Amino acid sequence: MLQTDASYAEQGRLLAEPGVSWGGEVRATILLAWPLVIAQLATMALHTTDVIMMGWLGPQFLAGGTLATTFLYPFLMFGFGVLIAVSPMIAQAIGARQYRSVRRTTRQGLWVGLLLAALTIPLVLQAEWVFLRLGQAPENAALAQSYLNYAVWLFIPALLFGVLRGLVSAHGHTAIILWITIAGIFVNAAGNYVLMFGHFGFPRLELRGAGITTAFVHALMSALLLLYVVTHPRLKRYAILMRFWKPDWTRFIGIWRLGAPIGAMMTAEVSLFTAAAMLMGWLGTDELAAHAVALQLAAIAFMVPLGISQATTIRVGLAHGRCHKHDIAKAGWVSICLATGFMVSTCLLFWLAPELLIHRFLDPGRPENAVPIRLAIGYLGIAALFQLVDGAQVAAAAALRGISDTTVPMVIAVLGYWACGLPIAWYLGFSAGLEGIGIWLGLASGLAFAAVTLIARFALRERLEL
Repeated sequence: MLQTDASYAEQGRLLAEPGVSWGGEVRATILLAWPLVIAQLATMALHTTDVIMMGWLGPQFLAGGTLATTFLYPFLMFGFGVLIAVSPMIAQAIGARQYRSVRRTTRQGLWVGLLLAALTIPLVLQAEWVFLRLGQAPENAALAQSYLNYAVWLFIPALLFGVLRGLVSAHGHTAIILWITIAGIFVNAAGNYVLMFGHFGFPRLELRGAGITTAFVHALMSALLLLYVVTHPRLKRYAILMRFWKPDWTRFIGIWRLGAPIGAMMTAEVSLFTAAAMLMGWLGTDELAAHAVALQLAAIAFMVPLGISQATTIRVGLAHGRCHKHDIAKAGWVSICLATGFMVSTCLLFWLAPELLIHRFLDPGRPENAVPIRLAIGYLGIAALFQLVDGAQVAAAAALRGISDTTVPMVIAVLGYWACGLPIAWYLGFSAGLEGIGIWLGLASGLAFAAVTLIARFALRERLEL
């Protein structure tokens, strides 16, 4: 059900009200976060649908698709990270009642999104060349490129969607993001069914069909959200498309200055998993397919704290705009506790029922899936270990983002993921002979380092004069 006028009024009151109690902060965060959480889960469902249907094609296609998506997502996450800067900038402007600044930030955010897409698309189209030079199997590299040749065009609409999501979320209109994303799930599933497998008279395009559907769905979602923004009575007053060509270089550079460290931080984390996929590819196709399943399940669980973290940035940003130190503390700690608390449940689920989850991706009745299923059970056990720290680190980073602290968290992320996580993954996986289990232990180590350091920085924010 769409949000009613009464729920929007309650959300607006909590967005604007200073000095709320701890209970009020919990209520405000949940009210703002729940549509974002479900929207993140719905977004992940788009990709999960692709992974499941790639698994139906067979382990070889799943391995090729995994290479493709793990190469694509660091670029996409960098773009999303840069554009996340739009959300706290708008929230701070609303908190300070500087409404003209909201229009300027949104418009220049769209400029930044278009530039990022133009820079990124040519790079992704060279993926097969990169895979071959990193020692991946030629057949897997070719399958990956067949997907990316079409999926790469999602960059333009997806990045524009990210800017518009920041605008509507800062105003408390998070339910529309949810419903648009849910619509995208059904369109994506139908498109994959028709194009990947050649139903209803269409050619069987396999991974190419998945790529075409992915790009189309993101274009549809972006168009629907733009239509909402330009027609909603409260949002259309910003006239974000009026004189769209007019530059505002101060705001354009400001988005880059705040957002580039966020993008680098998110890329550091996502690219750690890309590197892990490359290491898995050296071990073999079965290991890479098992890694894809375990990683997909961990990513689904991560969507809940990620959605909470988007609300965290807005809540902290509003308090920062009002210069309320106590509200900043409440917003940050409430979100860290909510995110970590949820991950306790997924940790237990991964430990207690791994087969139930894995069999949704790999059919246990097919003999060729026996080895990937056995490997995935072990990988998912390690994934359960880093659920807690993964939730904590994303919420802590979002809280720091709300007070415009992005450069040092970026350095923390790079050190944690690449100076700690990746070397441990390589050593345990190959030198110590633990193979895939060792690689996953390295991932857990990098996330733990980042979580502890980011939480400590938020706790010491006043002493550090952030």
